[in-house]
Amino acid sequence: MGVDSTKAKATVRLKFISEKQSETVFNSLKPEIKNPSTMRYRVNLEKEGIFLVLKIEAKDTVALRAALNAHLRWINSVLNVLEVLKAQ
Repeated sequence: MGVDSTKAKATVRLKFISEKQSETVFNSLKPEIKNPSTMRYRVNLEKEGIFLVLKIEAKDTVALRAALNAHLRWINSVLNVLEVLKAQ
């Protein structure tokens, strides 16, 4: 997807409780970001200490919303798993 075909963009900066937690979430999302399920959007994920920066560029707002929702749900799922593991 070229820059000319990008119609919608979003940047989300997420703060985690520790660098270890941000690293775990970052590593968990890497496979999805390397191999997106569609060509309608492009995702970039950067780690900045205890922060993750999720940048999404999409061909339209529908694709942007779908990509944003999917990635935020995956992040939430990873955090839920970490909470369950911590409780054991």
